[in-house]
Amino acid sequence: MNLSGAEIVCESLLKEGVDLVFGLPGGAVLPLYGAMAKYPELRHVLVRHEQAAAMAADGYARATGRVGVCSATSGPGATNLVTGIATAQMDSVPIVAITGQVPRGAIGRDAFQETDVTGITLPITKHNFLVMEVEDVAPAIKEAFHIARTGRPGPVLVDIPKDVLQDLRTEFIWPEMPNLPGYHPPGEAPMNQVAHAAQLINQAQRPVIMAGHGLLISQAYHELIELAEKAQIPVITTLLGITSIPTEHVLNMGMPGMHGMAYNNLAIDQADLLIGLGMRFDDRVTGRLRDFAPNAKVIHIDVDASELDKNVKATVPVVGDLKMVLKQLMPLVEPNVHINWHRRLDELKAEHPSLFIRESEELLPQYVLNRLSELSGGDCIVVTGVGQHQMWAAQHCRFKEPNTLITSGGLGSMGYEVPAALGARMGRPDKTVWSVAGTAGSR
Repeated sequence: MNLSGAEIVCESLLKEGVDLVFGLPGGAVLPLYGAMAKYPELRHVLVRHEQAAAMAADGYARATGRVGVCSATSGPGATNLVTGIATAQMDSVPIVAITGQVPRGAIGRDAFQETDVTGITLPITKHNFLVMEVEDVAPAIKEAFHIARTGRPGPVLVDIPKDVLQDLRTEFIWPEMPNLPGYHPPGEAPMNQVAHAAQLINQAQRPVIMAGHGLLISQAYHELIELAEKAQIPVITTLLGITSIPTEHVLNMGMPGMHGMAYNNLAIDQADLLIGLGMRFDDRVTGRLRDFAPNAKVIHIDVDASELDKNVKATVPVVGDLKMVLKQLMPLVEPNVHINWHRRLDELKAEHPSLFIRESEELLPQYVLNRLSELSGGDCIVVTGVGQHQMWAAQHCRFKEPNTLITSGGLGSMGYEVPAALGARMGRPDKTVWSVAGTAGSR
């Protein structure tokens, strides 16, 4: 088939299993919209602002585990995507953003609505492409999806000049494999690292697991529960790791840090071993680094080597895909009960009842979110904006399944809740989706 660049984009999206694109048309990307009309399998969702397109793609990706897709035109259209792209980058969410660019002959001439979007987004994407030849469109889309979803996921942007989308035609050849020499996401970890980690776990008297977003990304929730139950290790979850273990699980301690449970922070202070799984020891969890977990050795397992020793020095740093590493680790971990440690944790919970909701004649937000969770039975998706309501939802909502709390963690993007809830609902039409908004959120 001899197809235009825009038609090749559509064919490539279908090859990647895409059925939903969030976007807003504009001059430089109109050829793609014209081509999309020929592909009814691609459903386009028209947003009212490009930021909402990126955030809807983000919510879709978090709810489904698939790559979310958004589109925008050149100049202000592309720059309006930036906050949503940065949100996905900070939280390791796989999205592909396709932007139109001014025609190739106008690039570098300060043409109308020309912006160096690849330069602008370089620090906030996992990778980006400027596609200057029509025969490079399909390989760029193939590579963009592969990069977005593998290793530590993240956003990838593909910028295509209008004339490449419009008039140039070539044969559509879908590459069987991406051409990415040197790009090899980690798999299993070296066994010496795994064995050292198992040794520390078996020796620990007061261990704590700290579970982050990486557990959900790698779909390692079953392995997490197996490890926690085998060695009877309490699980503390970061904000983005909350749904990696059911709220009602006896070993689930909840969230730590400045907005978490006081007893969790005290448990971290008293622990002799922290097992960090797919989390990055960010400042909202650790506070002053010199005072964080002063008595604990640290095992830190992550797919991204750059996270190891970045904030907290690891006694045993382990690089690898979390699901694979936990499978390697499990046979080496000995069964345990840690009776005295659990008694101490029960004392801390009794002394610091962090989830107590006071009686009031007013309708308290904590009570509303608690009732929402009770009435839904935890069988819903909760999407929040950023602010105090985000923390109340994290504290008082109950979750049964993975990926059912969706929120902007690292970037803290206000206005995230409504578009992300839209994306989550379209990705999971079987689920009731609640958008929890603050006073200054999605207006």
